[in-house]
Amino acid sequence: MFNARCARVVGLGGAASAWMIMSRRPAFSLRVEDDVKLDFKDVLIRPKRSTLRSRSEVSLERALVTRNSQREVRCVPIVVSNMDTVGTFEMACALAPSGALVAIHKHYNLDEWREFSRLHPDVRNVMVSAGTGAGDLAKLDSILAACPTVTTICLDVANGYSEFFVEVVSAVREKWPRHVIVAGNVVTNEMTEELILKGADIVKVGIGPGSVCTTRKQTGVGYPQVSAVVECADAAHGLGGHVIADGGITCPGDAAKAFGAGADLVMCGGMFSGTDESAGEERARPDGSRVKLFYGMSSSTAMKKHVGGVAEYRSSEGKTVEVPCKGPAADVVQDLLGGLRSACTYVGARSIKEMPKRTTFVRVSQQLNTFFGTHDLSKQHQAGGGGAAAGPAPAKGPAS
Repeated sequence: MFNARCARVVGLGGAASAWMIMSRRPAFSLRVEDDVKLDFKDVLIRPKRSTLRSRSEVSLERALVTRNSQREVRCVPIVVSNMDTVGTFEMACALAPSGALVAIHKHYNLDEWREFSRLHPDVRNVMVSAGTGAGDLAKLDSILAACPTVTTICLDVANGYSEFFVEVVSAVREKWPRHVIVAGNVVTNEMTEELILKGADIVKVGIGPGSVCTTRKQTGVGYPQVSAVVECADAAHGLGGHVIADGGITCPGDAAKAFGAGADLVMCGGMFSGTDESAGEERARPDGSRVKLFYGMSSSTAMKKHVGGVAEYRSSEGKTVEVPCKGPAADVVQDLLGGLRSACTYVGARSIKEMPKRTTFVRVSQQLNTFFGTHDLSKQHQAGGGGAAAGPAPAKGPAS
């Protein structure tokens, strides 16, 4: 806004001309939210008095009653992301005994769904994923007709703020009134409410926090994940809906923070990359260790694989990395669930459902002691990494 005391214009005749600029207003006013927004790295959970004697006393099962489909979803509230490297049928079979869910990626065809349903009729911990195009919805119709035990639909787009996406959610709800609908992604309360009112039962929360997502870098758009979960969960629960915290989970502690912030379920992708049940090209490193490629679904790697390349009107919003082979996915989920049980005992929560009521966050500037670095040799050994770093390394394959 112009300051009247320093708005003198030099070189114009007359007092009125010299001060005429004073009454003008700028066409644009900067909009900035001053409230502090927090991410997983910004907080820790404060411990509280607990009557629990053992981690074994903690229940991790949830029974979510859905608002629009009027179903009960019983599960351990961990969802493997619908990325084509981790959202696989093999992953669903491996995690079924644990009770965790798998959002199956949308690139399986109808025959592959039929074969999975025929060979594994008792594996029901799956969601079928779909985009918003006419072809996507026609394929969804065929899959649901062929696999009647599949009762959860995951409508997945990068930008859940599109009016067209809201219309698709409404149309899918009208066509399948008794199916559970998961829709996203969004990061604010008003769009969470909009999607639930249009038919979604569960809203996916998160824009840009994923380990192989570069949306924030490419677009400057996003929202710190802890604050996004807190605000969206509050909005959803007020309407009888639920939320999935999708992205940014680097360790069991991050998942615990997401549940503490109000998430009903937590979706992970990178944590399950490199497992035996994950897809992705497997390679050998010069030191003899084995790695698998893991990439974002908006990366150039994914777009070259599924649509022939990056369209001229868009850019890649994902990257490709090499992940050391980790072994069975069951080991990853065991470590994740063990961390969640321990978190519950630290705050006195007898179930994962109680975490939001028992959680108080403290803001921090540093969380971990890095005196001996960040690499865990025991996990490095389990991953068959030899002397290689346990974390993802930049890919030497396709640029993304």
